[in-house]
Amino acid sequence: MPIDLKMAWRNVWRNPRRSLLTIFAIAFACLVLVFMLSFQFGSYETMINTSVKIYTGHLQIQAKDYQEKRDIRLVVSDPKVIEKHLKGIPHLQGFTFRAQAFSLVSSGKRTYGTLVNGIDPKNEASVSRLKSLIVKGSYLSPNDYGTVLMGQLLAKNLRVGIGNEITVLGQGRDGSIAATVLRIKGIFRTGIDQLDRSTMYIPLNCFRDVYAMGQAVHQVVMVVDSLSHVLSVKRQLAGIILHLSADPSLVVLDWEELMPGLRQGIEMDLISGVVFYLILILVVAFSILNTFLMAIFERTREFGVLMAIGVTPGRLMRLLFIESLILTLVGIGAGIVVGVLVTRYFQFHGIDISGASDLLTQFGITGRLYPRLSYISVASGPAAVLIITSLAALYPTLKVRSLQPVKAMETV
Repeated sequence: MPIDLKMAWRNVWRNPRRSLLTIFAIAFACLVLVFMLSFQFGSYETMINTSVKIYTGHLQIQAKDYQEKRDIRLVVSDPKVIEKHLKGIPHLQGFTFRAQAFSLVSSGKRTYGTLVNGIDPKNEASVSRLKSLIVKGSYLSPNDYGTVLMGQLLAKNLRVGIGNEITVLGQGRDGSIAATVLRIKGIFRTGIDQLDRSTMYIPLNCFRDVYAMGQAVHQVVMVVDSLSHVLSVKRQLAGIILHLSADPSLVVLDWEELMPGLRQGIEMDLISGVVFYLILILVVAFSILNTFLMAIFERTREFGVLMAIGVTPGRLMRLLFIESLILTLVGIGAGIVVGVLVTRYFQFHGIDISGASDLLTQFGITGRLYPRLSYISVASGPAAVLIITSLAALYPTLKVRSLQPVKAMETV
């Protein structure tokens, strides 16, 4: 085997120009795969974390069926009991309570439907970016009552501004009429038009009084320190809920269940990316195929001589396969090294995507995206290149089996 390896190495560099071009093609493909996969995974993580910190959180505890029905009567009846257990869960970065109700909001002769959210101003700031999204006025303070934060588009539609009063009319949890007058304290802009035109936030104590909620809430919203910990925290929460005899109808939902549209968008983007990567790998595979077909045609006479002096077709096939493996491994190694270096640079400095901000604002993303290196992004692309290029090299290698020594030596 060492002799075959030495011969294969020398044969690879008999035509250095062709070998270098093939190695460059493989290295370039691996570089692109490492960088693009890291960029995709990094952008997905940024997209998810940005989206959940605008509204949903990574995890929520809700009453069963509340996610689908949004019935004001489906509540977490005693959130204080749950709060005691949440404080001891590892990797749980923060949590807050929210209550929600669909209502009509009016100013003058203008009336619009909106989702009124009751929030704890202090805890809300630890799980969402709402405080940083205020563009006019100021954020809610813990002692506020009868004040409201309003989406920018909703404020524009109602033609109201900071300090103006609005009338809210809805239905309470007990079936009573929920009505109040609120003063606008702040206007926020998430960049997501659907939220900015139909969402308001009021203090939770005010919401409970207006909508006859008592101490109940609709959502316990939580964020964790890393996406990789979401499932483990979810399992712990499910165990806690299971042992809460006071409220057995509760469920734990993660971000995929809370935002199925985001998950589907990521899946579609990943599928389109995989198709592109396969096309790129196939192009490289054809480069390998062409290289070895040319090598066989050029060396047919040489193969005939070797077979005539006793070299078996099996050994020739092994020799050619080793040559293809050398080219592939050298190219993959170079591609991985350069790909990792390039990705690490952008992992620290980011990629400016401000020109595409209109496209990404639906996920609340502006500014920069950061690739993220992982074992999957570094290994999966080059592994696919190795498998497909090895398969492509098999065809010209198998052609050696059909060579006849006399006819091969007659080839010019």
